[in-house]
Order: sequence, then C-alpha cells, then structure tokens
Amino acid sequence: MARLQHFGWFFSRGFGPQGWGRDDHRWGYRWTEPALYQQAVRQLDQAGLDLVIMEDAVSLGNDETLDLRVRAAYGGPKHDPLLLAPYLFDATRHIGIAPTINAGITPPYLAARQAATLQHLSGYRFGVNLVTDVGSARHVGAEPLGHDAAYDRAEEWVDVVRRLWHSWGEGALVADEDTHRFADGARLDAFRHRGEHFEVAGPLNAVPFAGGDDPVVVSPGGSPRGLGFAGARSDVQLALAPLDAGSVRAYRRKVLDAAARHGRSEKDLRILFVLKPEVVSSAEEADRVVAASLHPDEDVLRQVALAWSSDLETDLTRLPLDAPLQASAFGDHVSQGTVRGLLGKQGELGVDTLRELLARKARKGRLADRTGLVGTAGELADVVEELGEDADNDGIIFSGDLHPSTVHRMLDDLVPELRRRGVLRREPGDGGLRGNLFDF
Repeated sequence: MARLQHFGWFFSRGFGPQGWGRDDHRWGYRWTEPALYQQAVRQLDQAGLDLVIMEDAVSLGNDETLDLRVRAAYGGPKHDPLLLAPYLFDATRHIGIAPTINAGITPPYLAARQAATLQHLSGYRFGVNLVTDVGSARHVGAEPLGHDAAYDRAEEWVDVVRRLWHSWGEGALVADEDTHRFADGARLDAFRHRGEHFEVAGPLNAVPFAGGDDPVVVSPGGSPRGLGFAGARSDVQLALAPLDAGSVRAYRRKVLDAAARHGRSEKDLRILFVLKPEVVSSAEEADRVVAASLHPDEDVLRQVALAWSSDLETDLTRLPLDAPLQASAFGDHVSQGTVRGLLGKQGELGVDTLRELLARKARKGRLADRTGLVGTAGELADVVEELGEDADNDGIIFSGDLHPSTVHRMLDDLVPELRRRGVLRREPGDGGLRGNLFDF
C-alpha cells in the first residue's frame, strides 16, 4: 500500500478579491463576505485536507507602488485573515486554519492571547503562519530590519509566545466547584522577559491548553536562516523545490539537519511542499495547453508582467517589451532573489529582452515528464506518490484562491485518485490540527 501523506491548501491571494481577472469572478460571490470562503473550505474539509494556510501582506508597499499593487489586485486590497478564521471554523469540523501573523508588527502578548482564544474556540484547530516581513514596519512606527535580524526577532517572538502559552503551570487551573476555587495564582508564571526586541510580562490572561496542545506554528522561507528557523522552532515548514525526488530529499535534509542541531527529529515537524498544478481532463488537453503556452500573445505577456511587477515592486508593464531589461529598472528596495527568479537559469540582465523573459515565464510543462505542472489527476497523483515513496515526503500544500471554482478544478478528480492509491486519508486523526498532522 502507498505511503499516506498530509495535504493542505495555501490561500495564495489572501483575503482579497478572489477570482479577479478570471471568469471565476463572474460567479458573483462577494469577496468581502464569508460565504465564498466557507463554501470553498467545506470542500477542503470533506476532501480530508489537514489545514488551510492563509497568506497575508499587511502593506501595499511604498508610495511608488500603490497603483501597481491595486491595479490588478495582485498585492491588495487584503483584509485581515485572522478575523476570517472563526467563520471558517464555523463552517467545518476537522480542518485546521493557519492565518498569517507578522512577528514584526504584532506584539507577542497580543498574538499569544488571540491564538489561545482561537485554539479553544476551534476545538484545537488553530495555527499561526509566522512571517518575518519587514516592509510593514513603517505602518506601526517601527524601524525595518534586515533579513537575518528579522529572523532573530522572530525567534525571540515565538519563544516568548510559547512561554506565555505555558505560563499557567500544572495545577493552576483548579475549577473545583466544591471549594469555589477556580484557579491557583501561585502556579502562574509572572515572568519578565527583557530581550533584544521585546519586553513582555507574563502570565497570559487565557486558560491553558489540554495536554499542552499548542497552536501549530507554520513557517515559510527557503533561505539558510529560514530553514534554520523551521528546524529549530516550526511545526510545519512550507517548502519549495523542483518535483524530482532528489531535490525534495536534499531540501528535507537541510531542514532535518537544522532540527537535529536543536535536539529535534523528523517526528517533531512536517515539511510540506507547495504546488500549484493545472489539472486537466486528458493527456491530449495537457499537450494542447503546453503547446499553446510556447507562443504567448500580448495579453498573456501582460498578465505575467503584472504578476511579476507586484513581486518585484517594479512596474514592468511600462517598460519596452523588445529592449533588453536593465538592472537600472530595479530600485535598491527590490529583492535580488526575486530578480533572479524572473531571470531564471537562462536569463541575463542587459542581454535578454523583457519579452523573452516574460515568454519564458509563460511557458508551461507537463507533469508526465516532470517539466512542469500541467497534467491529469492521475499524472499528478503519480508525482505525489513518487515523492512519498522515493523521497519520504511528508505531504503537499496546493496553492490557489480560496474559491469554489479553483478548489473543484484542482481536486474533483484528484481526491478520488489519491484515496484509491491510499495516499490521502479517509478519516481525520484525533486531537485537532496537531493530531491530524502528527498521527502518521
């Protein structure tokens, strides 16, 4: 029998205009109201997925990029996903919900109390997708930090949050009606934390979790510091790597080596790889989609340019398509890693035209030969099963809008196929989100 894996959904556009720019938007859902997300998450719950991770970006970027971010709704508007979580819990029974929380702008005490509240209200199905974004600092009057310093702050943040969650010692919650004693204040940890980034006083004004069942901490980030943070402090790491077993094994090894350096093992965390497949009805349809992508028209190139413009905080749509893309197009604020992502292995600034770079990004490949993400449900299941068997993969996070159309397109044929092969669970585990993630 095939190896069981864990599955989740990355709500990649965040709590914003779902389906905008596609025909899905014409279904007429109101993205500002919960019904759209509740209908989609019910299907994910029925499918047996373990969690939904809700992306967020607090900031619309710098003054020069405001129109760029909102013009096609790539970077905004976005509402707070933490406040959507209760509506999703109300619509489901088993699936976990992990909204994004920014360690740079959310005080540890406030975050610990909000998370504790939602952990109890949800029946232990709450998680935190912890990010270290520094671009939002100016909105709260804070100084921005560099990449590594932001991870230093996040490490201190999560350590303080967890100490707050455990600031009610064993026996502190008495709840004895005969003696009319609800709690024992002597067993509360009134600690004083004075660190490099935070000063926090305990204890937390929230009751403890049964069995010490903390909310699950999820972290993205593939840099050495991001992988180290995951190994040391995360329960779930969101991973990105090519689809071959060797790349997945190598990535996992980096995270697990970091975990071992902190006295942890592979039993203490789950490494889940993010995929955004394009599932089609037949191999012939997959071939047609891939062939069409080799000759993108102007509209396709514009859509690719808009998406990359948001990530690069640089309006590519105003640059000449047929002139070489120069380094001077990007300000100092632009991540060089993102620039390299646009260039790819073949691209070169000052040599390749913008049209050539965008056309490469528009090209699609087949799941069947591992050159891309277009294929049938069976071909996608082949990839997932192979990664589990040959690379000991823990599981997959599918990426897309939290929209019923997106969910159905990707999962309608895939869920039966994965269950037929014994890769996707049929019944939930015990003990909420943590129980589901760590029951195998």
